[in-house]
Amino acid sequence: MLTLKVIRENKDEVIKRLAKKHFDATVIIGKIIELDDRRKSIQYQLDTNLSEQNTIAKQVGKLFAEGKSVEANAAKSKAAELKEKSKEFSQELSDVEAEQKQLLFQVPNLPHDSVPEGTGASDNVVVRQGGDIPPLFDGALPHWDLASKYDIIDFELGVKITGSGFPVYKGKGARLQRALINFFLDCNTAAGYQEIEPPHMVNEDSAYGTGQLPDKDGQMYHIGVDNFYMIPTAEVPVTNIFRDVILHASKLPLKLTAYTPCFRREAGSYGKDVRGLNRLHQFDKVEIVQVQHPDLSYQSLNDMVLHVEGIVKKLNLPYRILRLCGGDMSFTSALTYDFEVYSAAQHKWLEVSSVSNFESFQANRMMLRFKEEGDKKAQLAHTLNGSSLALPRIVAALLENNQTPEGIKMPEVLKPYCGFDVID
Repeated sequence: MLTLKVIRENKDEVIKRLAKKHFDATVIIGKIIELDDRRKSIQYQLDTNLSEQNTIAKQVGKLFAEGKSVEANAAKSKAAELKEKSKEFSQELSDVEAEQKQLLFQVPNLPHDSVPEGTGASDNVVVRQGGDIPPLFDGALPHWDLASKYDIIDFELGVKITGSGFPVYKGKGARLQRALINFFLDCNTAAGYQEIEPPHMVNEDSAYGTGQLPDKDGQMYHIGVDNFYMIPTAEVPVTNIFRDVILHASKLPLKLTAYTPCFRREAGSYGKDVRGLNRLHQFDKVEIVQVQHPDLSYQSLNDMVLHVEGIVKKLNLPYRILRLCGGDMSFTSALTYDFEVYSAAQHKWLEVSSVSNFESFQANRMMLRFKEEGDKKAQLAHTLNGSSLALPRIVAALLENNQTPEGIKMPEVLKPYCGFDVID
């Protein structure tokens, strides 16, 4: 959430920068400032009212002590009127603040200056790429056919048990999932990230804190009876560990990693791009999260990108890194790099990670702050997160790119985790 200070002091700049995300902020920013003026006016009237009440309260005792009961009772009556009026001011102030907050929740984060112009994925900028696209033999299969051939993933059984987008992993397919999760976590902990095992459901405050609500309300699975939300990513519970917390600057950066299943409704998804593992409603993902000093958050973003790149290289997958354009960025992000790996049998690039800096956007929602040594005033921290990595499309690329007529060979780095060399 943008701060009122930023909005008030940089109104035209905020509107201009949000236009890069194709968000017309003119009306809503104007309304937020109008409500803020109203809030200040009501607060002034309330403060004046309370000050007058305090003055009268002191007079009442003095008047009674002087035997001036008529004046004292009149003052008491005036104080009672002021008290009723203060209740009205308090309620009006509460209503205005609530309305203003709901509007603030609807305003996206400002894109960083380096974010390119653009309307969608085709306008994203390739920063760099690496690895070689493997030549496949005649008769090579896409991963959904390989899954059936080697009986490692059952998509139809998932439909029977739950519905489309909930596959069942079997045998070496299940072991490969577990191997990747452990491998990713080991890579992250070796890089200084503390492993966390968070809840897989969060309350409404947590969903608002990281910006999933109200922006992604329709994409989240909601448990109505308890008003809980199934997490779309570990970013939500892990970052909310620090909601309403004031940290000491010396503790920054805080680096955390977590494996969780992730749940996304993916409403409106259909066609060839969602076949097999390409788009699921439930999938496994390992996440990295950082809470960092504002002066160092972009260095941390670069470090996180290099870290994820290192993991992809170890898997020997062809990859590319893209800087997302304004039209393809998330609601909460200031700058995002996407990782894609090449799927040789599908002849397409598959997104497997997003690494983002949210600057103070999430921190302002969560009241996540820190203090420098000797400072009395706390300031907002910066938050960052990245997929390290999401499993489904990594698995798809591994199966397709490593297939041979004799079976699917595992990358060397995964063999100790899998306990097998080949899926056959």
